[in-house]
Amino acid sequence: MNEFLYIIPRAIIIGILVSAPMGPVGVLCIQRTLNKGRGSGFFTGVGAAFSDIFYCLITGLGLSFVTDFITKNQYLLQIVGSGVIIAYAIYLFVSNPSKQMKSPEEQSNNFFKDFYTGFLFTVSNPLIIFLIIGLLARFNIMKAEYSEFHFAAAYVAIFCGAILWWWFITLIVSKARKKFNLRAMRIMNRVIAIALFSMAMVGLYSGVKYYLFQFFPHYLQ
Repeated sequence: MNEFLYIIPRAIIIGILVSAPMGPVGVLCIQRTLNKGRGSGFFTGVGAAFSDIFYCLITGLGLSFVTDFITKNQYLLQIVGSGVIIAYAIYLFVSNPSKQMKSPEEQSNNFFKDFYTGFLFTVSNPLIIFLIIGLLARFNIMKAEYSEFHFAAAYVAIFCGAILWWWFITLIVSKARKKFNLRAMRIMNRVIAIALFSMAMVGLYSGVKYYLFQFFPHYLQ
């Protein structure tokens, strides 16, 4: 029992800390909460939480062949993920928020779409696995003497921590949603699109730079 009391609160904190950095999926979650309501934003976060627990399982179960693949191809994966985010940012920048910003009675949200796009946005950034490795090491909840039940409790608590984070964020943002008119929403969409585009360009730049150095080391020194 003492082991569970040690594991569960620390695992919840890990779930929150993995989700909390305001990366592309966090920005997407906020945008959808503002545009389409809290449900849309929350299911986007749930998709991200499933991606986080997927990487936690890879790390915690010691699937070295997966982590080796991610480590060896991290810059290629970064380029691909950045390309997906850039495409979405451009779409968001030119989209018309009047087609999205409807009253709850008018909305016909596709929560499954919100879920899987949240998952894809997060899983396309495999570098999060290094954050997870650091957090698992820092909180030391995967001790060798623990049983499968302890590990299962840890993964469930990590997932609950991530869900708790997205529940809190969408609650806060949904309160602010009522203060946005159509003009403010158009501005917000474009600000968020620029933020997403900027994040993706940084990732794209570092990935392309790595491969340029691999093929043209003498010209880029």
